[in-house]
Amino acid sequence: MKLNDIHSNKITFASLLVALGIIYGDIGTSPLYVLKAIVGDKPITETLIFGGVSCVFWTLVFQTTIKYIWLTLKADNHGEGGIFSLYALVRRFGKKLVIPTILGATTLLADGIITPPISVASAVEGLGIIIPNISTVPIVVVILSLLFFFERFGTQKVGKAFGPMMLIWFLMLFVVGFVEILHFPSVLQALNPVYAFRLLTEYPQGYWLLGAVFLCTTGAEALYSDLGHCGRKNIRITWAFVKISLVVNYLGQAAWIMHQGNPFLNGRNPFFEMMPQWFLLTGILIATAATIIASQALISGSYTLISEAMSLNFWPRVKVKQPTELKGQIYIPSVNTILWIGCILMILYFKNSTHMEAAYGFSITIAMMMTTILLSYYLVYIKKWNIYIVFGLLLLFGIVESSFFITNVAKIKERWMFLFFELFIFSTMYVWYYARKIKNKFTRFTEIGKYTNLIQELSVDDSIPKFSTHLIYLTKANNRHEIEEKIINSIFSKNPKRADVYWLLHINRVESPYTLTYDVSELIDDKLIKVNINIGFRIQPRTELYFKKIVQELVAKKELNLHIKPDGSTKYNIEPNFKFIVIEKFLSVENEFSLREGVLLQSYFFLKRFGQRDEKAFGLDKSDVKIENIPFIIQPATNIDLSRINNGKG
Repeated sequence: MKLNDIHSNKITFASLLVALGIIYGDIGTSPLYVLKAIVGDKPITETLIFGGVSCVFWTLVFQTTIKYIWLTLKADNHGEGGIFSLYALVRRFGKKLVIPTILGATTLLADGIITPPISVASAVEGLGIIIPNISTVPIVVVILSLLFFFERFGTQKVGKAFGPMMLIWFLMLFVVGFVEILHFPSVLQALNPVYAFRLLTEYPQGYWLLGAVFLCTTGAEALYSDLGHCGRKNIRITWAFVKISLVVNYLGQAAWIMHQGNPFLNGRNPFFEMMPQWFLLTGILIATAATIIASQALISGSYTLISEAMSLNFWPRVKVKQPTELKGQIYIPSVNTILWIGCILMILYFKNSTHMEAAYGFSITIAMMMTTILLSYYLVYIKKWNIYIVFGLLLLFGIVESSFFITNVAKIKERWMFLFFELFIFSTMYVWYYARKIKNKFTRFTEIGKYTNLIQELSVDDSIPKFSTHLIYLTKANNRHEIEEKIINSIFSKNPKRADVYWLLHINRVESPYTLTYDVSELIDDKLIKVNINIGFRIQPRTELYFKKIVQELVAKKELNLHIKPDGSTKYNIEPNFKFIVIEKFLSVENEFSLREGVLLQSYFFLKRFGQRDEKAFGLDKSDVKIENIPFIIQPATNIDLSRINNGKG
């Protein structure tokens, strides 16, 4: 979701509200479950409570403030953030960076299945204080289902309320927590890092509580992914307010726990318990609204992630819609369905937020570690930082994140079924990326110059029926003077394709997110024209629209003599006679592969069946498009043991 059309760091009250509304949903709703997860069913002691809050505070300092707010936000790609934006910047510095990128994207997508149910469930469960024994699962299922249903209509109208609503949420966090601190100011001691040290070293199994502590910073990765929505300065300014509100609320919960009079929490949630009774229902409604906003932002982020993955050849092409005219707002039906099913299965399986807390956090620790790896490349090769400083930072964050990872690994037994979903995403990205590399490696190119005379002859040969006035081929050739052999074979097939003008259209995905430019070169006078369209990785291609606009501009400017050439229109139909040729490959049975190549390519062509056809993916849904299927052969079988068993007589 993108609420502004420009990527600027202009600071206004409205831009700050936008940041509150879409940046902090995940991390902002963590007070609903973090301290409850730390305490669990353990006896309440000063070491546990003060140590837990101290760990939370210093995690927000090191992991969120220093790593993400100060450091990672520097790594913007023309104002955009996120794992794919970062990869687009550093991929030329290391071929092996593909794996960290795929792992990071996989775990971020996995987060989109567990964050909405745990957040919404944590809020709705507050009703249990007002109506004991109420079944909250059906309520959560209905809320999540409605949320996913309305995604198809976009969030342009309700999005305007996100900022004010989250402002109310953070003010509520601050006020409710501050009241408890006023009653018990001694809780401020918990900010002393000594308490965190004692919890980790002296408390029984204290180190393993880091798995619960980590939940306070799970939204940091999503925060970086949403950088492009409002700019670095707006995020940094609003983070000061958000962090104070979060810390004050955590301290307030700690104060309430220490003075509530029972040695155990007994399943109660201190977040709701410390609210005055008269405010409780209002607080639950505000919390529910905040979790819905947080979930919506995460779902929209998943659409953006898959869109970028398609552009960078990590994901099969799937249908992408634009529900509104708002720049950057997209809707991907297949992703919406997968996330909805995943979220519903999560709540039906775990039943409540307490059980989900045990499964939460594992994925994001991996995403953060992968971001750290890519970030180190960015700082060394692009920012030119001293390698020893970068190594020091890498070591610091490596120790912190490795500790969180180790404690989260213990949660595998609670989330083993979840690993199948992550394995599916990782396998899809891995197969699609590496199979395309194999496929592209065996794409054969040839010099256009060898065929210029033949093309000119064919174009004016009246003995051959005219195939189209303008014939357009999509080409992968970066070199101006090269063309794929399959295109030459298509033109000079058994039924040659005669046209007045031949076009080679090259879609070039660039590293900057919102680039949209083109250049034109004439390879054969008035006969063969090459057009390169440079498209940013966050833009959905509309090839047909772009091509027609380019031709209109060339005609208007009287370039390439197009203004004096027929365009194929008639008095019966004024539409120009354009025909696009899309050449699709299928895996030939003649191939003999190595084991890895065979698995990758078989999987690739299997996945391709479920993806969008090329003519749809490239935005050729209105033009006359001809699909040509050709066999893909990279290793034809040579040792054929075929013997004749008769002599041909009788």
